Amino acid sequence: MWSATTFSLTILVDKLHRQLRIRPALALVVLLLGVVSCERQPPAIQLTGQVFGTGWSLLYLPGETAPDAATVEARLLEAFDVVNRSMNTYDATSTISRFNALPPGEVMEVDWDFTYVFNEALKLSEATEGAYDVTVLPLVSLWGFGPDGPRTFPEAEAVAAALEQVGQDKIEWRPSTRELSKRVEGVALEFSSIAKGYGVDLAADTLDELGIEHFMLEVGGELQLRGMSPRGDPWRIAVERPGEGRSGVQAAVALTDVGVATSGDYRNYFEHEDRRYSHLIDPRSGYPIDHDVVSVTVVHGSTALADAWATALSILGSKAAMEHALQHGLAVYILRRSGEALEADWTPQFEEYLVSPSTSG
Repeated sequence: MWSATTFSLTILVDKLHRQLRIRPALALVVLLLGVVSCERQPPAIQLTGQVFGTGWSLLYLPGETAPDAATVEARLLEAFDVVNRSMNTYDATSTISRFNALPPGEVMEVDWDFTYVFNEALKLSEATEGAYDVTVLPLVSLWGFGPDGPRTFPEAEAVAAALEQVGQDKIEWRPSTRELSKRVEGVALEFSSIAKGYGVDLAADTLDELGIEHFMLEVGGELQLRGMSPRGDPWRIAVERPGEGRSGVQAAVALTDVGVATSGDYRNYFEHEDRRYSHLIDPRSGYPIDHDVVSVTVVHGSTALADAWATALSILGSKAAMEHALQHGLAVYILRRSGEALEADWTPQFEEYLVSPSTSG
C-alpha cells in the first residue's frame, strides 16, 4: 500500500549493460513524480517482471471490477508472449526468425500481429524516405549490434555488400493473403524498433479489457498511460538529460491516455579510433548515425508508433526530424548537441504536455 507521503519511482533504462532480446539499447529515464495515495482511493498495486530481455512494470488502481493481481499478471504475460512468438529474432521458432531463415522465393504466411506491425513499418519507411527500414538487420548484425555480436568495425566493402540485402524492394509482400517472401539472398527483418512498443499496446488493451482504467505500463522504458495517477492527476514523466557519470531531468511532462517512447544514441555504442559509433544504423548509408541528435521522445496514441517514430527521427538528424515531425503533426521533443552544450526543441503538439521544458540535472 502507498503511504500518504509523496513517492517517486525512477526507472533507469540502461540497456548498454542489459542486452535486450527484442531491440538494441535506447535511452530513456522514466520518472513518476509525486505519486500520492489518498485515503478515499483503493491502494495502488505494482507488478514487475522480466520480458523481452528487459524489465516491465505496471502501476495501477484496481477499481471495483478488476480481477486479482495474479490474474492481471498472467494476462499481461500472455500479451507479451504474442510478440515473442511473432517478432523475437532471438527465438529461432518465432515467425520473424523462420522467415529470416527462408531461401529466396519461398513463400511464408505470417500471423496477424506480424502483418499489422510490418504494414505500419512499411508506411513509416515511405514517410521517412527510407530512413526507417525493418530490413536493416544485415547491417545491424554487421556492426555487431545484432544477436550474434560482438561489436566490430567493418570494412567499406562489407558495408556495401550488406546494403545489397537492405531495402523494401528486396521483399515480396502480399498483405491481403499475408504472404511474404525474399527476392534476394540474405534479406532479414528486424522489428526491434517497433515490436516492444507493440507489446506495450497489446498489454494495455488487455488491461482495458480487464476493466482497469488507471495505470502506467512500462516495458524497457516505453510507456502506455491511462486515466489518472494515484494522486488523481495526469501521470508525470521525466525525460533524461545525459551527463558525465550521472543523468538528470531534462524535461517533465504530464500525460494521460497516450504512449511514450524515447530513442537515443548515448547508451549503446562502441568506440573505434577515439570515435563513438551508435547502435542506430542509417539504412540508406549503411553506417551508424553521426549527427547532433542525442535523444528523441515521441508521444503518440500507439506506443508501437511512438517507438518507431522515435527511432526514425533519431536517424534523420535534428533538422530533418523536426521537419518530418511538423509535417506529420507529431508530439516530439528533440535533445541535440550544440557544441559542448545540449539544447532542446519540441513541436507545438508536445507543448501541451510540458510541465517543465528544461531542467538541468
